[in-house]
Amino acid sequence: MRTPSSRGRRALVILAVLVLLAGGLAAAGPWLLARAGIDGTALPWADPCSVRTAEGTVMLSLEEARLATTAVALEARGAEAPDTSDIDEGALKRLRQGPPDEPGPVLTCRAAAAGDGLEKQELTDSGLTPRAQGLLDSVGEVFGPMSVGGYEPGGISTGHGEDSAHYDGRAVDFFYRPISEENRREGWLLAHWLVAHAEELHVANVIFDDRIWNARGSRGGWWPYVAEDPDNEIMRHLDHVHVDVQQGG
Repeated sequence: MRTPSSRGRRALVILAVLVLLAGGLAAAGPWLLARAGIDGTALPWADPCSVRTAEGTVMLSLEEARLATTAVALEARGAEAPDTSDIDEGALKRLRQGPPDEPGPVLTCRAAAAGDGLEKQELTDSGLTPRAQGLLDSVGEVFGPMSVGGYEPGGISTGHGEDSAHYDGRAVDFFYRPISEENRREGWLLAHWLVAHAEELHVANVIFDDRIWNARGSRGGWWPYVAEDPDNEIMRHLDHVHVDVQQGG
């Protein structure tokens, strides 16, 4: 399918805004924005989360996105899941299965960075800051036992890129090895859950499978992640979901 030119995108954006102002948000607005290459979550008056489905973009509130991603994650490991009868079934199906062609992002949320109001934290005995430890504990409550790394008691100072959040004890890696389509789809379940819960867990970045979601740039959704070594699968985060929390201070 051909993508619109820059002039065509501008025309679609203008048309979408006019439709939205005319009260067509639930109908043509999101479709026109998608055609223009703009995610509906970038709009300050739209719901902050969206799921791309076969039928189009489904907008969700933060509460709905958190409920949906939690339910899907619990279902995946055979645990009892909360009631999601009020959430669009197409959105739930896409969160469960991912894109039909290959694994990739289907959910994004607009989030406030909220770094200025947080105090800077030091390492605890675990090698993580309290914020990072709280995130790790929250993930464990939903996803169960997982293979994790990127930190150790006393902290780490090597093994990651320059100025890595791992050295501050603010980052955790969740491993999905070996690299396979099944493991990539499972990794996206966690990546989506982290994005939906980013504000309450003070998430700064989520990186997985050649994609990055950043709280400060969250209006743009998932961005391509360019590794320093494009031939290195680990640096491309193909085998693990990286998440780091706000530094604070």
